Amino acid sequence: MKHLIAPSVLSADFANLRQDVEMINNSEADWIHVDIMDGVFVPNISFGFPVLQAIAKHAKKPLDVHLMIVNPERYIKQFKDAGADVITVHYEACTHLHSTITAIKQAGCKAGVSLNPHTPVSVLEDIIHELDLVLIMSVNPGFGGQQFIENTYSKIRKLKALAAGKNDSLFIEVDGGISSKNSQALLKAGANVLVAGNSVFSHANPTDAIAELKRTSPEVFQA
Repeated sequence: MKHLIAPSVLSADFANLRQDVEMINNSEADWIHVDIMDGVFVPNISFGFPVLQAIAKHAKKPLDVHLMIVNPERYIKQFKDAGADVITVHYEACTHLHSTITAIKQAGCKAGVSLNPHTPVSVLEDIIHELDLVLIMSVNPGFGGQQFIENTYSKIRKLKALAAGKNDSLFIEVDGGISSKNSQALLKAGANVLVAGNSVFSHANPTDAIAELKRTSPEVFQA
């Protein structure tokens, strides 16, 4: 499977959000990543339902919605109705993870689970076969522009091994500090969805930044 690129609109220009969504529409990106923060699970507040609906109105690519909120099970239908195509919840925020994943699928969305940097992939052993996606946080969630955590590569390899033979079509997504400098190593470790925010929207030409990430190959070519 060719890897996917999901630019994160958390790093977009909020005063020109429609323009940035249309840029993603016209780029080589595959998904649009939307971070929902409640100021409780993480120390930041981002988008709510009205902004997600506004993004969905103009988006021509699937909305990859990452819920960094407490009690996410309360809002599954609302996020689906607001335009989500993929809904990812945090393992650390779900008391009854299996029922939450079931609710996401019943709503008609792909279901994902995100792991904070300190959470081992082994916690997903009993549910890995149920998931469409696992999101490995390569920074501590809450703010963009953080430094990439090097242990991420090991976690990706462990997740790939955990899913082998149980869920070979699993999307292994990585979010935080991703750029063309580490994208190849991430793909080589086993990731197949790259979320990029600051490295895209701080680029002089965001479309070119997306294209560069899309062209990345996990193979190392020798001259």
